[in-house]
Amino acid sequence: MRFDKLADWLTWQEQLHPMAIDLGLERVQAVFTPLCPSPPPFVVVTVAGTNGKGSSVAMLEAILRAAGYRVGAYTSPHLQRYNERIRIDGQWVSDAELCRAFARVDRARGDISLSYFEFGTLAAMDIFCRAAPDIVLLEVGMGGRLDAVNVMDPDVALVTAIGLDHMDWLGTDREAIGREKAGIFRAGRPAVCSDPRPPHSLVSRSRAVGADISLLGCDYQYAVDGQVADRQSVSMLQGAMPASSWSWQGGARHLRGLPLPGLIGQFQLQNAAGVLMALACLPDSFTIERQAIVRGLREVRLPGRFQQLPGAVPCILDVAHNRESAAALATTLAARPCRGKTYAVVAMLRDKDIAGVLAEMQGVVDEWYPAALSGGRAAPVERLLEVLELQLHCPVAWRGAKVSSAYQAAVARAVASQDRIVVFGSFYTVAEVIHCSGARF
Repeated sequence: MRFDKLADWLTWQEQLHPMAIDLGLERVQAVFTPLCPSPPPFVVVTVAGTNGKGSSVAMLEAILRAAGYRVGAYTSPHLQRYNERIRIDGQWVSDAELCRAFARVDRARGDISLSYFEFGTLAAMDIFCRAAPDIVLLEVGMGGRLDAVNVMDPDVALVTAIGLDHMDWLGTDREAIGREKAGIFRAGRPAVCSDPRPPHSLVSRSRAVGADISLLGCDYQYAVDGQVADRQSVSMLQGAMPASSWSWQGGARHLRGLPLPGLIGQFQLQNAAGVLMALACLPDSFTIERQAIVRGLREVRLPGRFQQLPGAVPCILDVAHNRESAAALATTLAARPCRGKTYAVVAMLRDKDIAGVLAEMQGVVDEWYPAALSGGRAAPVERLLEVLELQLHCPVAWRGAKVSSAYQAAVARAVASQDRIVVFGSFYTVAEVIHCSGARF
């Protein structure tokens, strides 16, 4: 074994490949074939999309586990520990398991160079093939067609909401991005899209491939307080006051009086509707009763999605980092006003739509605490200040460099039980606040 400690493996992987992001399946396939030579001993559900992937995987995992199935899940990135990325029956894999899997990937790759994400994805697949759960949920890292996750053929493919993100790699409009997401579809296998306005390219690709696609508002639907969510009304429903229950219909199955998902935000119903359709597409050997759906929806949790830290001053953590997710966060904040002020701690990556994200949040934030992340992809705090002060004319209450300092300044400024703090802009921003606050989940 090259290393005995997980931290050493991860540091080495960060330096192994000349490019941090290098989309393509040739190198991954060349390693996957000897690493996992037999067909996977489980059913595979692959989830792609711009927003809602993590939430959809979390709901799938919760419902399937409530139904008594042994579930593997692979997600990224992580917030506290790398181990979060690979779960079996809801438990993170251990450092020792990861080290052994990394060693097997290292042997199988020979002299093939792999990126950090590719190395970890292959390790996850190796672990799942050895553990042989009933079903494995794979979250695509970026795009779909050329993402390392796509080396494993899904039995069911789910594409969530599609927006403008990772445009340097996936394309500059929804049509180009949708075409990349549709790359996870397979001939003769079910595909689900939970975006109420899917790009034409995605639908066209599904038909060209021969996938059996189910579309929200056409092949399945959900309703809130009797109002059916279709392509015209879904935005209105997401901005409405929180409902107490909802219903879903797909084919001959109609589920009424379902509890709201444990993940906060009306937009989560759109994700949940797609999840229920994906579950309906599973092989006949899977039986998902209403009781499991109800329990899974109630019990699902996902750190970093409108997650509130304990403390005298409410602090909401959300990994929103593109315009669509920021709009959803703003809508949820507006629907849950506080008595005092909202202070925003924000730091972003330089390749994101910084102006668009901050503009979406402008109407629900009273004071801003911009900061900079560490690393080469980080946007300098000067860029955030330029947008906030010169373009949006927002009140900036603090100027500095570190996320931890911005968060502490906001905490010092806020009044207990009246004000609130919202932390957003990147997974890395939320992770830094979790670390400096000492929070655990």
